[in-house]
Amino acid sequence: MLFPRTFSLSDYFLQNHSIITQIFHIHIRFHILPLECYTFGCHVIYKLFTQFSGSVAMETHILALVFAVKEINENNHILPNVTLGMHLSNSYFMARWTYLASMELLSTRSRFIPNYKCDTKDWTVSVIMGPTSHICPFIANILNVYKLPQLIYGSSPVIEDNIKTAFLHRFFPNGDQQIMGILQLLLYLRWTWVGLIVQRNENGDRFIQNAVTLFSQKGICFDFMEQMAKETFSNDIGAAFKDFTNMYIIIMNSTANVIILYCENQVTVIFRMLPYFPAFEEMPVKRKDKVWIMPAQMEFTSLPFQRVCGIDFFHGVISFAISSKEISGFNTFLQMRNPTSEVEDHLMKVFWEKVFECSFPKDKLDEDTGMLCTGEEKLKNLPKSVFDTTMTGQSYSIYNAVYAVAHALQAMLSPKSKYRTRVEVGQPFFFIQKAWQFHHYLRTISFNNTAGQKIFFNENGDLETEFDIINWVTFPNETFIKVKVGKIHPTASPDKLITLSVPPLSVCNINCHSGSRKMKIEGKPFCCYDCFQCAKGKISNQMGKIDCFQCSEDQYPNKAQNLCILKRATFLSYNEPLGITLATISLIFSFITALVLGIFIKQRDTPIVKANNRNLTYILLIALLLSFLCSLLFIGQPNQVKCLMRQTAFGIIFSVALSCILGKTIIVVLVFMATKPGSKMKKWVGKRLANTIVLSCSLAQFIICVIWLASSPPFPDSDMHSMVEEIVLKCNEGSTTMFYIVISFLGFLTSVSYTVAFLARKLPDSFNEAKFITFSMLVFCSVWISFVPTYLSTKGKYMVAVEIFSILASAAGLLGCIFSPKCYIIVLRPDLNTKSSVCSLIQLTTTFPYCSTKHKTH
Repeated sequence: MLFPRTFSLSDYFLQNHSIITQIFHIHIRFHILPLECYTFGCHVIYKLFTQFSGSVAMETHILALVFAVKEINENNHILPNVTLGMHLSNSYFMARWTYLASMELLSTRSRFIPNYKCDTKDWTVSVIMGPTSHICPFIANILNVYKLPQLIYGSSPVIEDNIKTAFLHRFFPNGDQQIMGILQLLLYLRWTWVGLIVQRNENGDRFIQNAVTLFSQKGICFDFMEQMAKETFSNDIGAAFKDFTNMYIIIMNSTANVIILYCENQVTVIFRMLPYFPAFEEMPVKRKDKVWIMPAQMEFTSLPFQRVCGIDFFHGVISFAISSKEISGFNTFLQMRNPTSEVEDHLMKVFWEKVFECSFPKDKLDEDTGMLCTGEEKLKNLPKSVFDTTMTGQSYSIYNAVYAVAHALQAMLSPKSKYRTRVEVGQPFFFIQKAWQFHHYLRTISFNNTAGQKIFFNENGDLETEFDIINWVTFPNETFIKVKVGKIHPTASPDKLITLSVPPLSVCNINCHSGSRKMKIEGKPFCCYDCFQCAKGKISNQMGKIDCFQCSEDQYPNKAQNLCILKRATFLSYNEPLGITLATISLIFSFITALVLGIFIKQRDTPIVKANNRNLTYILLIALLLSFLCSLLFIGQPNQVKCLMRQTAFGIIFSVALSCILGKTIIVVLVFMATKPGSKMKKWVGKRLANTIVLSCSLAQFIICVIWLASSPPFPDSDMHSMVEEIVLKCNEGSTTMFYIVISFLGFLTSVSYTVAFLARKLPDSFNEAKFITFSMLVFCSVWISFVPTYLSTKGKYMVAVEIFSILASAAGLLGCIFSPKCYIIVLRPDLNTKSSVCSLIQLTTTFPYCSTKHKTH
């Protein structure tokens, strides 16, 4: 047997005067012939297996109980001065053992003397019992006399007596809710031809009496209805095998593809062996796959010798499970179990030997394998058919039941409790309560468990919870997974009682996931296809789509290509580093230009300022100042005014600056041409020519801009296509042709200025600035020649940044190359700023106005 008739775990973690939480834990005991599966195929090998008791899955229930008690005892916020413990008893599915275990609760732990508890220091506060229903009335018959709270974590018995039900607290929802869920599931999937197998007990009888009529009213018919005997210590093995064989034949011969299996927890153990019973009776039956629908009380259970045998028989099962959430720390707690540790009980060693098929050194070697247990084996390496490390629905109910007891005790022992009394019993003091007083606190508890789920009872003493709909999927390597495909909401209206997120399917291959599309496979039926990822920029937001579709202009696909996300609007703003940097550079150069202009105005009567045509110099500096400032029009959200002004202002201002440079260069060239005897160029030397050049060139650009604004003016626009995830707010130039005409005219002025300056580069440096103008034009040309490919290769707001950078770089080149030498002489070498220095190299007294003796200072 798995553990002695009565065994207490409390010795390992309880202190004196602790409060004991007790549990009736059920294990199956069969006298059967086990069947073993080998990798080369299933062969029936018979071996008399006697005195066997124990379902491995039940160990999860025990571990959930231990974990909950351990958590509470280590939590200083719950029962800080009280230690919880536990006591396990086995019912063996028999009334006499159940009554015996119930009577032991009324005795001391060391003796069987009912009602004698004078020398005990433990206080029994509640009993957690399950998972099958038919033992609960036996327990209630004894414990109801003492009004002891009974918490049920499995299927509930049918009890009509209100007095008996007053002491029951169900952590398992009402069976009628599952019946309605099964009905709605069948209607939703349009399964109207089904078979039915129920347990031969009160719950099975109630299902046949109530549910069958209800199902028939909804148009669901039953091909067959069979009852299955209770688990028992049957000595007639042959008769049992014959009954199971007949049931299997009925199932396989049925034309119904869906079978409702409304039974108790341990029936899955028997049904895993059903396919092998006909071979024992020498009645071969052709196997057919069926869809099984199972209630929440039927968890997957496995006897140690079964392991992976018969798993494929449950492929496609649709089962209900108590809705649960992941409990933090439970998986780690399981992985830390070590049977060789002193804190573990001997149950863990027995369990360890069963699941790992080994023996500990103190025992004889395993008869079949001869393997020794080391205690270092890992539970996570076991197949799910042997041991599932995830917390099942029933384990989750046990966990919540322990916490419910703890919270109710805390409320009862609080100073505000009207039932609280204090009695001195030796040392120290204890809180003595009567069992009937505890029910009030259990019924009224409401708390959130460690997973964040709210736990509370309704007026009938039932836990308010939902059911998960689970689809079992088995694999050829004899493993399986449980996939959550929907929910049952008991408190919802009948039409909303069930929700299916992933309906069960029967297809050639799985549906293509969202983000992909189907493509037919050549040579195979149309229902078989391959799945291909959607093309870039397209999505599919449903499974099994034939084609993908494009998002709207203001949206873009996510990475999974199954959802369209709204694009965010973007532009070069003052709030981002790039915009701040460009604006700062613009203001700095504007300040420098204004400073140079101030110096020239202050030194306007000095020879170097006069010799370089003061008026053109002032106009050029003002044009450069405006050039730096006009770059600010390109930063910020585009609007109508900015769009109209930015390109036209840039074109006109730069035309003025370039025409000033052209005028200065032409004047210098003409001056030296006029020095030749008999030259007719003398009449062209003067301010009139320079002013004419500046005015005509600027006017030409102005006329071009007026035509542009009149014919196709720029306007604010949104670029939806340049950037994948952004909507670029920009200024649409209106006419790209006019924009390039403006740029071309600036290029023409630059080319002429560069050509003239290049021809005049060898003129005396003391007199003119031809070399500096040549270099400034070279910088200007380099900037704008590189601007064109860079501008065309960038997207979004960075196109604007490229144009701003070109404006600032070209204007800074003109400012630095032309005016830095003059500022050097004016500020640092005033000794060179004399008339004699300016006119020392060449005698131009008759041709150059400033060097002429007739020249007057203004």
